[in-house]
Amino acid sequence: MSVSAVDVFSGEQVERARRYHRPLYVALAVDLVVGVGVLGLLAFSRVGDAAFRLVDRGPWWLDALAFVAVVLVIATLVRLPVSFWRSYLHEKEWDLSTQTLSGWLADTAKGFGVTLVFSWIWIGGLIALARAFPSWWPLAAALGAAAFVLVVGFVAPVVLEPLFNRFEPLADVALADELRALARNAGAPVRDVLVADASRRTKKSNAYVSGFGATRRVVLFDTLLERSDPRAVKLVIAHELGHRRERHVAKGTALGMLGAIGAVLAMWALLQSADVRSAAGVSGPGDPVVVPFLMLVGLTLELAALPFVTALSRRWERVADRFSLEVTRDPEAFESAFRELATANLSDLQPPRALYVLTFTHPTPVERIAAARSWGTTGAA
Repeated sequence: MSVSAVDVFSGEQVERARRYHRPLYVALAVDLVVGVGVLGLLAFSRVGDAAFRLVDRGPWWLDALAFVAVVLVIATLVRLPVSFWRSYLHEKEWDLSTQTLSGWLADTAKGFGVTLVFSWIWIGGLIALARAFPSWWPLAAALGAAAFVLVVGFVAPVVLEPLFNRFEPLADVALADELRALARNAGAPVRDVLVADASRRTKKSNAYVSGFGATRRVVLFDTLLERSDPRAVKLVIAHELGHRRERHVAKGTALGMLGAIGAVLAMWALLQSADVRSAAGVSGPGDPVVVPFLMLVGLTLELAALPFVTALSRRWERVADRFSLEVTRDPEAFESAFRELATANLSDLQPPRALYVLTFTHPTPVERIAAARSWGTTGAA
């Protein structure tokens, strides 16, 4: 079924979303260029050599960890103006943020801390393995990288997410019981249905699933509960249960593990080249000076994989959408819920095609509503 944006939303809503997003796309491009440029400068110029000399004071492992911190500090500070405008000033301008400046600074500091620790683990680990096992370090590093992704996917709900939000069980006992029954009947039981205090940061609404095994959970933003009626909440939960039923978190973790292995092998292949080592000014993968080069390769591979990752994500979102319709048999609630989410979150209703392919992890609200209407004329029969 063909549905255009103006069939679902007013022209004013479409234009307002466009005006909100277009500057964000420019900021995204600037941030990307600056991020790649900084790492490239540190990896292939005397600027990187000068930065390394600031920390070249102790044993190799201390130099490596210190250089990781220096590179991240430089990259973060250079990108900070764009990040501040994008995630704080622009959100305030559009009355979507409820966050104080101190709260934004605290979140930024915590995000930097998490990135630093992760970088210490994967970069420091790779350098250490390359020094300990010069001949077969790629195997050890690939297995270690895959294990790291697995562990992070498992512990993130109970270790990382609480750094940024507080979580409480759904207070509405009747609704909580109904949602748990929905989960059991859908064949997608979850241990917890939790509510995140997102309202202290944003007016936007969302829900998500995370973890697997003992840490699996469904999380609702408190803004979603405040704004939506029980039918819409049930529909959104059914969508998240679709992800749970189809094991999308586990599958995504497995793909992330394969990606980590591929990244290690790519780094190994590049560092086999004397020309690459000479350009980066490193003696090999065990040289602490290799830090910005490894970061640059990791970022480049991430960008190269982006169209495939987003395409898969959109496919999984469509699967979860269909699951929610099959479970609730309520296309009207589906359309109402996603129209409300799109309006509250100022979702881009007519994104540029190239950006859609590269960056959109979800179908547009218009696509989702068109699919629901189509299901309503066929699947519900």
